Amino acid sequence: MPCLGIGSWQVPEGNALLNSLSDAIHAGYRLIDTASIYGNERAVGIAMRNSGVPRSDFFLVDKVWNADRGYEKTLEAFRKSTALLGTSYLDLYMIHWPATHEEPITCQAINAGTWRALEKLYRDGSVRAIGVSNFLPHHLVPLLARAEITPMVNSLEFHPGYPQFQALRFSHEHGMKVLGWAPLGRGALMEDPLLQSIAAKHGKTVPQVALRWALEHGVVPVPKSTSKAHIEENASIFDFTLPLDEMRAIDRLPLTAFTGLDPDTVNY
Repeated sequence: MPCLGIGSWQVPEGNALLNSLSDAIHAGYRLIDTASIYGNERAVGIAMRNSGVPRSDFFLVDKVWNADRGYEKTLEAFRKSTALLGTSYLDLYMIHWPATHEEPITCQAINAGTWRALEKLYRDGSVRAIGVSNFLPHHLVPLLARAEITPMVNSLEFHPGYPQFQALRFSHEHGMKVLGWAPLGRGALMEDPLLQSIAAKHGKTVPQVALRWALEHGVVPVPKSTSKAHIEENASIFDFTLPLDEMRAIDRLPLTAFTGLDPDTVNY
């Protein structure tokens, strides 16, 4: 799995998405993150095919939506997504959100049934890796108790001011890679004095510092941008490192830029 990706959340199908993905691919991005709920899978597939880059060079991530959880519905959702994308397989397929809005035992059964479908797709060779998204330790524990295959990836909101270290540690301790969504805090971090100071010291920008911080925590950041300049800027994070004192200072930032999307209450 590449160590940096490009996201597509809240970028509808159209020229903005096609152009931004083209710019990202040209800049060297190969991990592309989408989801059925984003409504842009068809455009993602078109951008990949138009790039001239072999399908095997991409790492394509997709997610099954809440309304499609459960064994049979998940298998059907996978068929629909791959048809829209124009691909026969996914590199990573994830449960987008844990089922939590019903009685706990019912939610655990829903998550387990959805996971069994992902295990089948993995065994069949239809997906190269399977994972979960927004699963906190108390969601993972019952899933791990029923799973035959441990999730390979957990995708979490992860950025300075909202690092979710407990979920990060739990995921790493159980062998999961971690993708970080909203790694720039949706722009709310740009005026933070600490990040500005660290960025100036390294001759970098605040977004580059935030992305580098994620990398050094073992997280694969997946920023979203439709700006060619920002896409290229976000990729220029491999020529510097953050010393331990700067990492710890960023770790201690107060709660900042949380999206408000709580895995225990999301139900839409």
